[in-house]
Amino acid sequence: MSISEFIRWLPKFELHLHLEGSVEPATLVELSRRHNTPLPGNPESGRELTEDDVRSLYRCQDFYGFLMAFKAVTERLRTPEDYELITYRLMQKLKTQNVVHAEVYLSVGVILWREQNFDAIFEGLERGRTRGERDFGVSLLWIFDAVRHFGAEAAERVFRKAVEFRDRNVIGIGIGGDENKGPAHWFREQFAWARDHGLRLTCHAGESAGPESIWSAIRDLKAERIGHGLTAIQDPMLMDYLAEHQIPIEICLSSNLRTGCCTDLREHPLPKYLERGLMVTLNTDDPGMFETTLNGEYELAAETFGLSDLELAKLAENSRKAAFSRS
Repeated sequence: MSISEFIRWLPKFELHLHLEGSVEPATLVELSRRHNTPLPGNPESGRELTEDDVRSLYRCQDFYGFLMAFKAVTERLRTPEDYELITYRLMQKLKTQNVVHAEVYLSVGVILWREQNFDAIFEGLERGRTRGERDFGVSLLWIFDAVRHFGAEAAERVFRKAVEFRDRNVIGIGIGGDENKGPAHWFREQFAWARDHGLRLTCHAGESAGPESIWSAIRDLKAERIGHGLTAIQDPMLMDYLAEHQIPIEICLSSNLRTGCCTDLREHPLPKYLERGLMVTLNTDDPGMFETTLNGEYELAAETFGLSDLELAKLAENSRKAAFSRS
């Protein structure tokens, strides 16, 4: 069995996956036509949008460019039917990767900031999830994500929604966005409240900021999983702590390259994390935008770092163990 065949066969969990970032170019074209919204910077507004236009949008040069592209995607998600569509198509894609369970970030902070009818949108999300589970046999749970640079009050509104829908496949909360404009300690009280109300805790940290961001996620927020954790390698004490306490690190190789957070994959800390015994998981982050799949991420790790079948299986097992639900 080749490496590719082994990876296709391997049952996998995905733990760091943004619903909005899963939107592939063809789907964004469909949504843009549905709402008559040409892409930003398109000088020929009368011309029909193409998939090449979307690929150009997705080809960001740095982390800020990625945030702007992500914003452009959310601008084209307007109705419950839009969210139902992208949820169903995501689950269809997961099935082809032999992903049996996914815990998916939803940018609730953006939806509330746009003053959209979140309750109606959530019904669309659940319709898509229910159909996807029926048709593809994939289990999916929601993580409600707040935007850290929107501030603590906005995050509190997101987390209250998460508690409200906790019994409807919402498993946890998190914060994403610009770490440097929204430090973790801002959200200490909101995370504690969410934890007290039965939600699981994640936090993007150490992606575009240093190891102090990861320390704050752990100490101030009591985060149970760390999204990205790219800069932990800069702090030996943090590496020791992460290894000792087996705090899962959600690694996203293609994402780190495409956002410029890692300029050379050969310099990525993944192999050193494995050597030190950290609990590493592999994920896609925004697969539609970064033109990747979970199988592709496993293949990339195997080819770049020479990982064996046993090591790949260990990564898959880590994801199963790190999942908030093992359904």
